[in-house]
Amino acid sequence: MTEGARVVIVGGGFGGLTCAKQLTDKNLNVTLVDRHNHHLFQPLLYQVAMAGLAPSEIAVPIRSILRKQRNTTVLLAEVVGIDMVNKRVKLAQTQDLPYDYLVLAPGARTHYFGHDDWAHYAPGLKSIDDAVEIRRRVLLAFEAAERETDPAERARLLSFVVIGGGPTGVEMAGAIAELGRYVLSRDFRRVRPSETRVLLIEGGARVLSTFHEELSEKTVVQLSELGVQVRTGTVVESIDVNGVKLRSGEVISASTILWAAGVSSSPLLQTLGIELDRAGRAKVEKDCSLPGHREVFVIGDASYLLGDDGNPLPGVSPTAMQMGRHVASIIRGELAQGAGATAAREPFRYRDKGSMATIGRSRAIAEMGNLRLSGFLAWLAWLVVHVFYLIGFRNRFAVVVDWAWSYFTFRRGARLITGGRMEPGPPESVSHAQPKTTRLSTSTAEAAEGARTG
Repeated sequence: MTEGARVVIVGGGFGGLTCAKQLTDKNLNVTLVDRHNHHLFQPLLYQVAMAGLAPSEIAVPIRSILRKQRNTTVLLAEVVGIDMVNKRVKLAQTQDLPYDYLVLAPGARTHYFGHDDWAHYAPGLKSIDDAVEIRRRVLLAFEAAERETDPAERARLLSFVVIGGGPTGVEMAGAIAELGRYVLSRDFRRVRPSETRVLLIEGGARVLSTFHEELSEKTVVQLSELGVQVRTGTVVESIDVNGVKLRSGEVISASTILWAAGVSSSPLLQTLGIELDRAGRAKVEKDCSLPGHREVFVIGDASYLLGDDGNPLPGVSPTAMQMGRHVASIIRGELAQGAGATAAREPFRYRDKGSMATIGRSRAIAEMGNLRLSGFLAWLAWLVVHVFYLIGFRNRFAVVVDWAWSYFTFRRGARLITGGRMEPGPPESVSHAQPKTTRLSTSTAEAAEGARTG
């Protein structure tokens, strides 16, 4: 390890990892800390949840990504606090880390708007563990329906409710419909495609509200073609093991409920004594630093910064990656100027290259400036962009092969049920506590969840 300025990066997601990869200077001592040993390509996480891809195809060990950077150390540890006065990062598993520059990219977590007990019945999608649990629930629902002889219970088992009409919700709803209609119906003898009922519930006036209204309407059409029932302007009152109760009083009986309605920032930020927005994001200066702490930066989903149009920057992967590069540029520049450099910093400017969301096989929407695409062309563009941003050649190759296989054969090879339990739905023991997180989650975010081109 070289001697030099100490840079600590918290979070190995898109923002933190991009920043680390830019800090290759020999006069830097870089330490990246994450609770997980892998970088997760979150825009494709729903594919794992819907048995389209295996976890190893969208996750890469962080150490292997940074193995050639001799000035960089990777620590598998949990950050429990930040001492900004003495410039130290407190870790649960080992001694504190001193820093000269600190980059916080802890990401976001699923937000249930004060109803944390709903997490037991309606899991969100933020990690590989979440994806595997969702896959288990969905596949076991079909397995139980294959055994069931009572029509009412069979209908409940084959009913799936997705709450939240952002990109993640749209992607999951479309994927479940495809799974039942084209894939599992070929393997099961009693399950019929017409029996699978998928409902997408959105509290707002339309799905994909961050896209142009025309594309939102086309999304509803494409979802309807897959058999998904879309309900907008619909608010959830409660969720339990039997299903969902709406504010209107209607009760939807369903065995599988998935949550894609909101996110909040990492609880780590709440320990810093800084100004946060309603979603728990740190309000940063135009250079992504914290007010009064030029040496501390917050990037990605954890930061709140207004763009040139006056709106908050979207919490998606391109934003995090661009912020990571910007912060790395500031650090390198100030070190080149010498100790005590206080020159004015360049403000961060987000370059929006477009938005995309996939709906199903050959179905997607894309918005790039005034260009709006839907259907097969949008899906093809979405595929190319997402494969391009996968970390590592092996992952790109594996994903392309798996997708090509699924596309032409309607077969999926990741339909594994793990976890030991044989019954669909949530486990019997209820735990309402949400796990802590110090990693970046993106895509699909977010605040405007989803995969956007970078």
